[in-house]
Amino acid sequence: MSSISRRTVLSASAATAALGALTACGSNSASHPDSVSAGAGSPNGTPGSGSPSAAPSASPSAKVTPIGDGSTSDTGPQPNQPKAEKLKPGERPPQFVVFSWDGAGATDDGQFDRFLKLADQHKATFTFFLSGIYTLPKTKTNLYHPPQHSVGASDIPYLSDGAIRNTIKLISQAWLAGHEIGTHFNGHFCSTRPDHNGVNKWSPEDWESEIQQAVSFVTQWKTNTGFTDLPPLPFDYTKELIGGRTPCLDGQKNLLPTAAKLGWKYDASSPGEKQVWPQKVQNGALWNFPLQSIPYPGHTFEVLSMDYNIMFNQSGDNTKGDPSKLNEWRDAASASYLAGFNRAYNGNRAPFFVGNHFEQWNSGIYMDAVEATIKAIADKPEVRMVSFRQLVEWLEAQDESTLRKLRTLGIGQAPTGGWESFLGTATGAQASGSPAA
Repeated sequence: MSSISRRTVLSASAATAALGALTACGSNSASHPDSVSAGAGSPNGTPGSGSPSAAPSASPSAKVTPIGDGSTSDTGPQPNQPKAEKLKPGERPPQFVVFSWDGAGATDDGQFDRFLKLADQHKATFTFFLSGIYTLPKTKTNLYHPPQHSVGASDIPYLSDGAIRNTIKLISQAWLAGHEIGTHFNGHFCSTRPDHNGVNKWSPEDWESEIQQAVSFVTQWKTNTGFTDLPPLPFDYTKELIGGRTPCLDGQKNLLPTAAKLGWKYDASSPGEKQVWPQKVQNGALWNFPLQSIPYPGHTFEVLSMDYNIMFNQSGDNTKGDPSKLNEWRDAASASYLAGFNRAYNGNRAPFFVGNHFEQWNSGIYMDAVEATIKAIADKPEVRMVSFRQLVEWLEAQDESTLRKLRTLGIGQAPTGGWESFLGTATGAQASGSPAA
């Protein structure tokens, strides 16, 4: 397999890049890949162009039971969830694809709403990794005590009141549509900070503090914001939260013990792993769902399956690159995603993971590439665009012997005798396969 370019690993390049604000009224402190405009929506809460048209509410038949201060609620089982079914002997596995977004704050340009509509059109569900401080007002930054940093410190900007309102509305809308709400934690401290004091230095206890604070900000937004005109989030976040992705893919080693202790089901923080069937880590407590190394057409190296990493291989840390190359770069991003998808779809059927941010880097070509990819694969037979939560449920519905056999398939390797023969019996025999074209 081709080697991975050093420039494809987010934690090795991203955190100190001056990415700038994502929209015209953005904060100058937006220096990280997840940064959203600090001014999305007006300070008095008037919706910006990226806001939902109306505050979402639970289904008319749902019983709403407020939790705590009424920031969250129990409305019953999440709507629009597929039933996880065990593979029949000899049945070819579906091609799972998980699109996820880090940060998941409301932006002025309407990216969140754009992809909710796209998901609805193509029967897809996504995972949104919400940064907890995106529900904490600027006037309450003293409530955030980041491990090993000063009170209120954050390497991503706090949002305006209008942006917080829109974020809460869109998170509610997303969950009701069947999407997963995970966490991207809070302050986004990367190891590539000038002082190198990032989350990679955190202990398991530090991670537990960070998670507890992220949860508290989401579950106490009414108290912290003073908003009285928005309905509660339609889910219990303490039960909904079963996984996350760390800032810049740093610090997974010491996060895992804490994630297991808290009963999480997975972690999505590992960078640059292969397109093979996932397995559990932390003594079998957690599924490991890494960003993957995928083909980068026209190059000998592979690239990480995330928008920022593709951008960095095209324009470095310049988010406003050469206009004459934008079409070429957009097409290359789409081709890379499709090459990764096809390698799995025509090969071992390993779940395909794509990480994103709500951004407008290089005039939005990477969001356009993701949209093009979704449209290109949506109608292919046996393709399921799911959340990480839904993937966990499917994996855990399978016989372990079946999963062991699937893990024997290498990158792009389809069973030589076909799926019916390969999975016809639930044994642990080694695969006999050939790489897919």
